[in-house]
Amino acid sequence: MSAVGILVTLAALTAVADEGPMISPARDEHGIAVHSVESSLQQGTTQIRVLLPDALRAERKYRAVYILPVEAWNATRYGDGLAEVKKRDLQNKFQAIFIAPTFSHLPWYADHPTDGTIRQETYFLEVILPFVEKAYPLEAAQKGRLLLGFSKSGWGAYSLLLRHPDVFGRAVAWDAPLMMDQPGKYGSMPIFGTPDNYEKYRITSLLRAKAESLGSTQRLLLMGYGNFHREHEQLHALMNGLKIPHAYRDGPERRHDWHSGWVEEAVALLLDDQSGR
Repeated sequence: MSAVGILVTLAALTAVADEGPMISPARDEHGIAVHSVESSLQQGTTQIRVLLPDALRAERKYRAVYILPVEAWNATRYGDGLAEVKKRDLQNKFQAIFIAPTFSHLPWYADHPTDGTIRQETYFLEVILPFVEKAYPLEAAQKGRLLLGFSKSGWGAYSLLLRHPDVFGRAVAWDAPLMMDQPGKYGSMPIFGTPDNYEKYRITSLLRAKAESLGSTQRLLLMGYGNFHREHEQLHALMNGLKIPHAYRDGPERRHDWHSGWVEEAVALLLDDQSGR
């Protein structure tokens, strides 16, 4: 079935759960399927955007690459990750489905301890994943769920995998503040809420706690830099010390933006079965 055919089929689909999220039928925006979402876990109306290969095989289940946003709503100060994927035709080159959610607050991929409209982790796990895996021909298993982000969404990619290693198969972070040792920087405090809550998501603590349970494959991919070269060097050294298998690319230095040339290599690493051995 073609991608256009999928969009037509989804035009009749609305996911409405009792007292749960309301998700609109897909609408086609320049070849991207866009769903509007009303959920108590977020404030206002968010979106799930989906980019499909041009020709879908009816018998096939596809891997999902989640393009994690670095800004709230649809802001594009640092570019548009899904637009970069489409521009480079990565959905066809790699035969994968790319999914880009939006969030109502600055995304750090955490649940606020008291504000129910800042439940970013729960929203991702309990609204986005179940919906797209029901609506699209996705491989609904650990190896089929891949996470890609940079800056705070690179943090989010690592945080989601380390906190839920049975759910996600692999995560790549580009130019991310992964050594951050307390909340406050980069708009993080209003999302984490308290230092105690932040500690549940702190990447260095999660790596130490999960080191032995990550297995012998390279599930964490660390590549390139713009603003956070030193943090990447330090995290690489930490993972080496913990004997955590991982892929590491030290550069080249690029602009801190979705469109500076790093996305295609990141996708290739995520989807390369050899890189996980």
